[in-house]
Amino acid sequence: MKLRFEHLVEINDPGNPQLDPLTPDQLWQGLVLRAESPELFVLGLDRAEVVGRGDNWIDRVLHFGEASIHDHVVFEPRRQVRYETAATAEHAGGTLTMAIETPGPGALLLRFVYNTTMPAVDASGDDRYAEIVKSAYHEADIDTVRKIREIADTGRLG
Repeated sequence: MKLRFEHLVEINDPGNPQLDPLTPDQLWQGLVLRAESPELFVLGLDRAEVVGRGDNWIDRVLHFGEASIHDHVVFEPRRQVRYETAATAEHAGGTLTMAIETPGPGALLLRFVYNTTMPAVDASGDDRYAEIVKSAYHEADIDTVRKIREIADTGRLG
């Protein structure tokens, strides 16, 4: 069984005045910025290069020290961004989809779906490592939203 992990991060909650609301367009611009300038979002990333580009996709190489990760990013404008990463010796590979959801007036959510080649349990049936990975993914996703909010506060996202 491969690791699949999905969760929602609430962007706007009409019942919570503490949250500065973002527009769906600001959230979309933030997701595009995360793909185009990952160094603003990804801890430990030394540098990133866009090595290919087409209509609604880019190919990137991310450099973490000696390790390089190649991925293909597909944009479904104003709906979702999907990262497709090939498995390597350093990286499990798989897909990450970030999808914008608007379930009701003023409500805005971001759904994160991970499908990896990493086993959900080890040979002994232990799932602790997978649970640590899920927790790390969740924290990184919350950081992504926090960073998008910070950038939106500067006026950079419209």
